[in-house]
Amino acid sequence: MRTLYLCYFGLREPLVQTQVLPYLRQLSRSGIEVGLLTFEPNRRASWSRSEAGGWCDRLQADGIRWFALPYHKRPSLPATTYDIAAGGWMAARLVRRHGYDVVHARAHVAAAMGAVAKRLAGCRMIFDIRGFNPEEYVDAGVWPENGLNYCLAKRVERRLLAAADGFVVLTEKARDILFPGCSDSDRKGRPVEVIPCCVDLDRFEAAAILPREQIRRALGVAGRRVLVYVGALGGFYLTEEMAELLAAAHRQDPATFSMILTQSNPQLIVESLKRLGVPKDAYLVRRVPHHEVPEYLRAADIGLSFIKPSYSKLASSPTKIAEYLASGLPIICNAGIGDLDVLIEGDRVGVLVRELNAGHYENALRRVDGLLREGQVSSRCRATAASRFDLESIGGERYCRLYHRLLESPEHALAGAVGR
Repeated sequence: MRTLYLCYFGLREPLVQTQVLPYLRQLSRSGIEVGLLTFEPNRRASWSRSEAGGWCDRLQADGIRWFALPYHKRPSLPATTYDIAAGGWMAARLVRRHGYDVVHARAHVAAAMGAVAKRLAGCRMIFDIRGFNPEEYVDAGVWPENGLNYCLAKRVERRLLAAADGFVVLTEKARDILFPGCSDSDRKGRPVEVIPCCVDLDRFEAAAILPREQIRRALGVAGRRVLVYVGALGGFYLTEEMAELLAAAHRQDPATFSMILTQSNPQLIVESLKRLGVPKDAYLVRRVPHHEVPEYLRAADIGLSFIKPSYSKLASSPTKIAEYLASGLPIICNAGIGDLDVLIEGDRVGVLVRELNAGHYENALRRVDGLLREGQVSSRCRATAASRFDLESIGGERYCRLYHRLLESPEHALAGAVGR
């Protein structure tokens, strides 16, 4: 079994390091031969020959053969169209040269490349749907609802859905919207798997053996209630609302300390915290490499996630949620995101904020403090991470199951043989 994974991101980006390579390693360990095609910004300037060779060797040791094309950014539509054409042509060549049975396309742009490769080379295609892409542009205010761009994108999306041979979605809600009345297959018998954003629990278990108080002393937060946020700021992420909750937490308990671990511009939240009266020594905003995140989470008490609730976010599975749970942290998050409402309340691993105002923030903080006083919430959080977000037993196993179901299907095997 051979698969070529199409990813419209650069290899070194945190998303690829945490949400692409770990899954591909799982596929490789299961006996599937894996290729990876990425798109590298400023490829010639940002990659030395020695660095590229080093990554090739490391990935080859994991059973992953790496290929790359340059990423083009501007002008946006022509650049993306060019990359789709180049990526589709390159993928078709790699399918023919290396005998890949499947092209696995991560999100809509890669799926367009995969559809081209399927048409040219006769392989099968998995559409790994990472979200409702056209609706995201509408919900973000970039496109008007039912405008020309939206209608064209929906037309392309329908063609990609029709071209695919198997599907991955991140949430039960997304599956029910895209494939109503179906469970593990759509009405045409094509396999569907619900695979949320998973994490390697070993990374967080390794951090769990570190002396917690020692880490807290090193960060200067010993004896304080520590709230932590991991991820981007701005856009769909409700940065102002989160700052208001942090300010409410500080008013409620002046010993509260806030950690914001982000790759975004720190001023996006620092200015709000200052305006809301949070002292400078009561928060830390820092860019942290992904491999250090578990140690920072080890020092925290509560994890935060504030995302704009919208139709498109019913398909969202925030990675930070899995990271918090794997670290034993109860969560405060707003309602209406993916499958989180059922998870948070059903497993009693945190508190939902249903209205974004000071009164509800203060109530949520009191309720999560109550969970912490119970003494069992950290164990429940880790159990939920293991049962719902484990990279190996959930993510890896479901991906492998999808491949076996796809490739063992007689009609797909016949289609592949005819296409070749």
